[in-house]
Amino acid sequence: MPMTARIERAIARALALSQGGSAPAKLASALPYATQPGGARIRPTILLSVAASCGDDRPALADAAAAALELIHCASLVHDDLPCFDDADLRRGKPSVHRAYSEPLAVLTGDSLIILAFDVLARATVDHPDRGAQLLLALSRRTGMPGGICAGQGWESEAEIDLGAYHRSKTAALFIAATEMGAIAAGHAPEEWLDLGALIGEAFQVADDLRDALLDEESLGKPVGQDDLHGRPNAVCEMGIGGAVDHLSKILAAAIASIPSCPGEAMLAQMVSHQADKIMPAVPARYRA
Repeated sequence: MPMTARIERAIARALALSQGGSAPAKLASALPYATQPGGARIRPTILLSVAASCGDDRPALADAAAAALELIHCASLVHDDLPCFDDADLRRGKPSVHRAYSEPLAVLTGDSLIILAFDVLARATVDHPDRGAQLLLALSRRTGMPGGICAGQGWESEAEIDLGAYHRSKTAALFIAATEMGAIAAGHAPEEWLDLGALIGEAFQVADDLRDALLDEESLGKPVGQDDLHGRPNAVCEMGIGGAVDHLSKILAAAIASIPSCPGEAMLAQMVSHQADKIMPAVPARYRA
């Protein structure tokens, strides 16, 4: 089965757990609204790619991990868009959840997706207790405090921001989770995969900064200029467009070089290169070497 179809099937199975019975209809419908259509699904793609490179001997467990990770990512987007944070009207080219459903339901949608992510992993843990427990720990570490995406959002309330810690938490954390969880699901040590996730996360942060500076709202599918509006650190502000593009190229090269030795090493390098090719077209040709 193609990886995209595998990811969508896993997410659909997860969402089915939140439907039916005596569930409140509006909140029940908001969960699939927040996750469909799914954008690039880059985090679960990385997770399954790492699992495949390590043998993927427990595909059902890898699928559950991929779905859980994407649910956490979607929850973070719902919360990011709230008026108390970005106050964004659009997400993936359609009204953000708080615009479509109301602010209270958006808060509950994000919360419900987070709980659902851990529900999905906990169910998979029954058949694979050792790996499942490691997956739960990896996801919780990269979601909460002190170094997960909650910490990343928290840095924006500080008078002085540690830029490295901010980017590692806000963007890289779930990419690190992707590489670590892919390895765990296939029975490999997660520590060897941390650098790859961190570098991919850094690359996507720089790429996001470039898109925020260079694209319009229609092309991006969400409001632009958010970093300037909210006074956040930004690679383009620090390095200029040309400097940020050069930095992005170096990070992507370092990411490929950091891939641990594994049976699928060449395939994984190809996947990272493919993701790089998807990033760079957003950058005007005059800024690329």
